Amino acid sequence: MSALVLATLISAYLYVSQGMQPITLEIREALFDITKFWFVILWSLTLLLFLFRTLKSVFNSCFNNYKLQLLTCPNEGKTEVIEEVGYGDLVKVWRKWFMLIIWLVGAQMIIALVLTYAFSSYDAVFDWFNIYVLYAFILVAGYFSFMILSSRCKRVRLVKC
Repeated sequence: MSALVLATLISAYLYVSQGMQPITLEIREALFDITKFWFVILWSLTLLLFLFRTLKSVFNSCFNNYKLQLLTCPNEGKTEVIEEVGYGDLVKVWRKWFMLIIWLVGAQMIIALVLTYAFSSYDAVFDWFNIYVLYAFILVAGYFSFMILSSRCKRVRLVKC
């Protein structure tokens, strides 16, 4: 939703800065094309922002009697639990989580490519691939990444709550 609002605001700004010509069919199509162009870019950026903001709520909430705890840096000798996790505490953990998601999505794509090549009759290699499949892969990778995150990152611990 925020990507659509931002893309619309950019289109409106460009329309106003170009002198607010009377809206004809060509101008309406041009504004729609500009909005579509910016929507794709802003959708990707807002997805990254959403993933970062969501990670904070994962650490501050209990799900099915389990909770991820963020620890202070283990290089200091002793580790303590950070009770109220802030955005500044999440930067390094988010980078590791994001890279884990990228690797898991890549592995899913390789498996899907092998299965598609073996069991289907598509002419092109990635004929089946679109943005919806990519977001499905991201959702599945996000699910499995929380299972792996505590073993990949020394600052994260899974505990009962």
